[in-house]
Amino acid sequence: MYIYEYVEVGLSNFLSTNAHRSIINDYASKGWRYVGSVPNRTGGYGQLKSNDLVFERYIEESSTS
Repeated sequence: MYIYEYVEVGLSNFLSTNAHRSIINDYASKGWRYVGSVPNRTGGYGQLKSNDLVFERYIEESSTS
């Protein structure tokens, strides 16, 4: 079973600073795997304002029987 974590990142300074690399490296060091990004906010004329970076981590399913 996988659990997911979503990190919202504003795009105004995101692309010019490579901030995504430090976020991905930070989550990877904690056992998360980067799986993609999802646009979640747009401005006028359709430009992207923010993305969610999506991370997943495998967890063992507990048996309740």
